[in-house]
Amino acid sequence: MTAVLARMFGFGRIELAEDIVQDTLMKALSEWRIKMPDNPAAWLYKVAKNQALDVIRREKLFAELSAELAYLTGPEERLGQLFMPHEIEDSQLRMLFACCHPAFALESQITLSLKTLGGLHAAEIARAFLTSEDTINKRLYRAKEKIRIEHISLDVPVAEELTTRLDAVLKIIYLIFSEGYSSSHPNELIRKDLCEEAIRLGLLLTKNRLTNLPKTNALLALMCFQTARFPARIDANGTVVLLKDQNRNLWDSFMISRAYEFFRQSAIGNEISEYHLEAAIASYHASAQSFEKTNWEVILRLYNMLADLKPSPFIQLNRAIVKGYVSGPEAALKDLIELESLSMNYTYQTAKGDLYAELADSVNAIHCYEKALQVVKSDPEKRLIEKKLAKMKGL
Repeated sequence: MTAVLARMFGFGRIELAEDIVQDTLMKALSEWRIKMPDNPAAWLYKVAKNQALDVIRREKLFAELSAELAYLTGPEERLGQLFMPHEIEDSQLRMLFACCHPAFALESQITLSLKTLGGLHAAEIARAFLTSEDTINKRLYRAKEKIRIEHISLDVPVAEELTTRLDAVLKIIYLIFSEGYSSSHPNELIRKDLCEEAIRLGLLLTKNRLTNLPKTNALLALMCFQTARFPARIDANGTVVLLKDQNRNLWDSFMISRAYEFFRQSAIGNEISEYHLEAAIASYHASAQSFEKTNWEVILRLYNMLADLKPSPFIQLNRAIVKGYVSGPEAALKDLIELESLSMNYTYQTAKGDLYAELADSVNAIHCYEKALQVVKSDPEKRLIEKKLAKMKGL
């Protein structure tokens, strides 16, 4: 609803749109206690539309409304047009590109996307990214001031600008999903709400021919492959279950089939993006009958390609771990030791500890696990490392 109303009033009046949505939700909270409507979504849109009309009449805003709808004669007709299903999707797509405008810092792009499109409150966003609600509110305020001062509009860019902006949009979606997949929140390893929102935003891009590109489908494939494993990633005690120990019968077959469909769509054309390579890696994990039967040689080649396309210490870390399954722990450890820039990362220290444990070097394994415990934030991950440490100490 925020996207539709912001398109009507202009992106510079986004706070007005948010106020109308808030009033609509408060009204729903009050009236739905008495009787739930047959079609809640339609009820919300109708009430929001009526609230918007009241504001337009009260503040005499008709002359300032979106110029793209000037051919319509009155505010009722304009709002009626914008609340058509295909226009709702178009408004959300415009909002997504506006939130990822290059004028905003990366952290503001993520915050705006989650607030205006995901419907998350400042407190929820702060909790997801381990910062304060005040910090999130300040980010939102600065972003909205920039919208107002620089007259940033709700438009899907065209030509060369589309490529640059789409890359930014895909990156934001990827980051939102990544935070949901491996949350920085102490008590929650998986934030399904963030993952679902990332997939929803990705699906939104497939509704428009300009943004329904191979790399868009590749990112959706990756997210669906990863989401499929959620039921097997945490045990009944809330401890992380590693890939090699997961019950593959618990994997979501429907999500895997969706992932393969998006992956097939991503193969159209000659483009190979980082999302293609990550989705390909995930597909080999999904298709393996067991951890032991995983085609590690092919996965290592894919990581080599990914490291060339997108140099990153974290990609090198994952590549080294995979190399251990192909060439043995000594080769993997040699590569990991060269990644000392990750020394304060718990995944890095845990991986080193695992390799030392495999080499029966208990002293170094214990040292690495203890260092990992010093920096890990997630309780489920912490329990897993403590379990490894206890095993090495013979407890």
